[in-house]
Amino acid sequence: MGSELIYLAGEEIHEVKPLPPYSDIVCRFLDDFSAEILHDGDCKAYPDIVAVGFWTRKGNIKRLKSSLGQETLRIGRGLAFHITPSNIPVQFIFSYMFGLLAGNANIVRVASKDYPQIKLLCAVLDRILAREEYQVIRSMTAIVRYPRESIWTKEFSSQCQVRLIWGGDETIRNIREYPLPPRAVELTFADRYSVALLNADAVADAEEQIVQRLAQDFYNDTFLMDQNACSSPQLILWQGDEKKLEGGKERFWLAVKKLAEGRYDFPPIKATSKYSLFCSNAVRFEQTGNLVSEDNLLYRVPLKNISYDLTELRGSFGLFYEYDVKDLKELGPIMKGKMQTVTYYGIDPKALASMVLENGWLGIDRLVPIGKALDLDVIWDGYNIVEEMTRIVDVR
Repeated sequence: MGSELIYLAGEEIHEVKPLPPYSDIVCRFLDDFSAEILHDGDCKAYPDIVAVGFWTRKGNIKRLKSSLGQETLRIGRGLAFHITPSNIPVQFIFSYMFGLLAGNANIVRVASKDYPQIKLLCAVLDRILAREEYQVIRSMTAIVRYPRESIWTKEFSSQCQVRLIWGGDETIRNIREYPLPPRAVELTFADRYSVALLNADAVADAEEQIVQRLAQDFYNDTFLMDQNACSSPQLILWQGDEKKLEGGKERFWLAVKKLAEGRYDFPPIKATSKYSLFCSNAVRFEQTGNLVSEDNLLYRVPLKNISYDLTELRGSFGLFYEYDVKDLKELGPIMKGKMQTVTYYGIDPKALASMVLENGWLGIDRLVPIGKALDLDVIWDGYNIVEEMTRIVDVR
């Protein structure tokens, strides 16, 4: 059993002694981790690793610490077991950092796929953990890899006080077959669905430089992850005056297409997969309209209505669905529990937030500007992850 368990960084955890959240030693450790990443030539070749380096800077950690409620005494719950996804290479390190900031020891199972980002981040992590001043953090760190069918998921689940599962609904159902200790808590990050909401008037009237920036931001939210991230928009919603609606759309999509032509890696396998998905969705969903496309790179498909659950209607590799919204109340039927992120441009987010509260919508956990869809933070999927991973010591 032991031979299939590989330690990529850290060591076997023997004794668990939780720390208070945002403890000084953890904050110093993460700041040094940031500096090491940002000065490592190999790491600089990967934008997602650089993003990790910026996220862990002293200023950002200080900001997060200041948002923690100070009215109660908190301490980490103990041992956190993280099962991280296979489609986002750097997700494991964010989950680990959340657990560490909460004051927990952490066992983090990484994806079986051998991403170079995982190898590089673990190498940097081990260099910092080797320093004498951070032996306490090393004793709280185990970044591991093992086969999915291994007994280790059951073993670690039986030991932990917190279990985090980043994965699809089926993955979560399977892992829940392994019981937790009676007082353990579980955070799950399941299949979600996201949309973008744009004001066509604002796009039509914007300066060219602003439209180019908007296209770049949208590209980062979608094409960079092949639309695989739960927070990447699948459906593009448009508001605006009928006279400017089509002009705003065309201006936006033209800018996106030109950007993708120069940057997007689009091998034949992606083109055939996208076309196959388009055909499959056209058969399954009668509300889909005619394909709007000049070539294989960008597919746009209008919808006749959104009065049904859309969470199975997804695109990839540059396949997007569109719908014109006259009133935000029309969004009610799709704002189910699977709805996670709404990215916006030219829209008042407070008005949309008011709709969530006034109508009791089960969905929407995030309202962020276009370009911020993939910005992972301690508040995610409706959780304050760091707070959820701590326990409160009630003193009166």
